[in-house]
Amino acid sequence: MAKKFYVVWAGRETGIFTSWDVTKRAVDKYPQAKYKSFATEAEAKTAFAQSPANSIGKSAPAKKAAGSATATSAGSVSTKTQGANQAVLSQFDVVIYTDGGCEPNPGKAGSGMAIYRKGELAELWFGLYNPNGTNNTAELNALHQALIVAKKVIAAGETVQIMSDSQYSIKCVCEWAYGWKAKNWTRKTGEIANLEIIKQAHELYDAMKADLVLQHVAAHIGIEGNELADRMSIHAIDQQHKSFSQYPASMDISKILGLRTG
Repeated sequence: MAKKFYVVWAGRETGIFTSWDVTKRAVDKYPQAKYKSFATEAEAKTAFAQSPANSIGKSAPAKKAAGSATATSAGSVSTKTQGANQAVLSQFDVVIYTDGGCEPNPGKAGSGMAIYRKGELAELWFGLYNPNGTNNTAELNALHQALIVAKKVIAAGETVQIMSDSQYSIKCVCEWAYGWKAKNWTRKTGEIANLEIIKQAHELYDAMKADLVLQHVAAHIGIEGNELADRMSIHAIDQQHKSFSQYPASMDISKILGLRTG
């Protein structure tokens, strides 16, 4: 059977998946779920960056016209991708972007977070410096902090979405953890890396997954929230900041984006 790629625009978890079982868990009985399968990863990525209306009910996702805008660097982002990102910011009361950095990997690690409220940048956070960390640990730490914030947002009766550029972190917390937990947090292939932070993050996620949207976002293609979270993770490394703290300086977005990138 040919491999399929499943795009979920609206569900308990959004993104691109290769497993129907995972996709079904994300959309089954979810109000107004939006999803569709595609034959190739390229088609799925193109569709995911667009509104679901461009793909659902059509035999194939819209083709890119010759010379259309494409994301080629951290400073350029396609019009379609930017539009999809703005739609996210307008759809939820709170949107949280997370990122982790490590130089080299393994090496000096830090985590960052950018929080938007009602479509506007509200807070930046940085820290959890580890002189002997890994990129995966830094990404998981950032996601864990976002889940802590999301819990408070949901308790206040607001809607929230978390945007992480780490497929590893998302899969650990939202997918693989269920199997590991069923086997008393073990796996046949050996020790589970980053187990303690995965346990903590998974517990939070599992308790509020019905009210939370967690989505993968492409890294370093110019999406403001992702870029700001990246700058915060590297700022944590540069400052060797061990606690997780709100960025104290003025939130001049252009100046922050001018900080060193990961």
